[in-house]
Amino acid sequence: MDDNPTIPATEEADSADVHKAFDALRAAWKEHGGLTYKQRMSLLGSLARTMRVQRDDLAAAISADYGNRSTIESILGEIFTVRQAAKHARAHLRDWMEPEEAEVSIHLKPARARIVSQPLGIVGVITPWNYPVMLALAPIVGAIAAGNRVLVKTSEFTPNSHKAIAALVAKVFPPDVVQIVTGGAEAGAAVASLPLDHILFTGSPRVGKLVMKAASENLTPVTLELGGKSPALVHESFSLSKAAERIVWGKMFNSGQTCIAPDYVLVPKGQGQAFADAAKGAYESMYRSMKDNVDHTSLIHERHFQRVVSLLEEAREAGVPVIQSGAEDPDPASRKIPLTLLLNPPDDLRVMQEEIFGPLLPVLEYDSIDGAIAHINDRPRPLALYYFDRRKGRINDVLARTVSGGATVNDCLLQITQDSLPFGGVGSSGIGAYHGHHGFRTFSHQKSVVVQSRLNLLSFLNPPYGAFARWFARLVTFL
Repeated sequence: MDDNPTIPATEEADSADVHKAFDALRAAWKEHGGLTYKQRMSLLGSLARTMRVQRDDLAAAISADYGNRSTIESILGEIFTVRQAAKHARAHLRDWMEPEEAEVSIHLKPARARIVSQPLGIVGVITPWNYPVMLALAPIVGAIAAGNRVLVKTSEFTPNSHKAIAALVAKVFPPDVVQIVTGGAEAGAAVASLPLDHILFTGSPRVGKLVMKAASENLTPVTLELGGKSPALVHESFSLSKAAERIVWGKMFNSGQTCIAPDYVLVPKGQGQAFADAAKGAYESMYRSMKDNVDHTSLIHERHFQRVVSLLEEAREAGVPVIQSGAEDPDPASRKIPLTLLLNPPDDLRVMQEEIFGPLLPVLEYDSIDGAIAHINDRPRPLALYYFDRRKGRINDVLARTVSGGATVNDCLLQITQDSLPFGGVGSSGIGAYHGHHGFRTFSHQKSVVVQSRLNLLSFLNPPYGAFARWFARLVTFL
């Protein structure tokens, strides 16, 4: 993900503001502790209702930050996602909060054991710019479901979204439950340095390392969602046109500014041009124009636009065959770029080294599925994997032989939409996971509890150790 460290921000919080917000939450935690079941249910219900009421305001704010953000993409990718997360949590919260009975070993019987989910305390959330509403509010859902209080830092590159989110938060959550600030590197560093009880960060691996380093000073556990280069692998038996349609949809949603967007495609040897042609046709069917098309999302700002264009220009200069979709070139005024296919770019180009985060799609040809899997496994573990095949045995084989944060078969992006599934990376694409019950557990402490019975046989093992203790010690070595 693009870090964009140099763009000036407005209304940024400084370190003092961050500490003031944290102190308010910490004081509330010390006085009141975690949220009750009734409080959690009420707040989550209010969030879901308010998201519906403020849907248009939120979508308009996101679009203002982007220059143009598809309203449908904002509703589906952000507002619907958060509402569903809140509703899912409310539907399952009582079960999640129930103590979990645990097995008791024979040497402790008739004692009983259970696992109790307990709020951690104050959760910090550091969000990026690409899904400003969803990536600020979805973690709040998990943290509130677990009974915590939350400090959120939004991106300085989405000031309109921040104002809309802050207004929504003020309507839904008391200030002693959720505090929200915005800002750049200073504010982010201040949040990461606080003695929080958990930090969830979404962004680039470079900044993720800094967050993890700062958090380690307080032994604060972290969940890091870091993205990476997610491959789409197409088996030779699968329809290229069908694969192209779904991959183009996944790539062009939010103009590729999605951490789980397909970053490159692997197709059978000799099929690169045919896939590129099919992808070009799919794009032109979805987007009959670009510059003035409200469904075609802009890149977030000028620096990011120029970065993606520079990846394309480097590939052109290296002699990589380029297939540009549509009739319009990249447009600096609207910051829009058409889907552009790059055929078999060499590994040393930046487009194959960096997460693209834009509408460029390298298409690589493979000699065999084994070779394609080796290509994926020779690189850092991706946040997502997309495999296109109808044969169950091959599907299971590819999933078993590759490691990724998540996967979707015969489509793209769908794994993030299911609240019953954990969302998170692995290796360089992230640490930990959240969403649904998995988010509830991420933001909870799983406390182990043993309840001794009235009949306590272990009292016979008190010193001074006699014959019974010696017999018991010999016995348990054979259990």
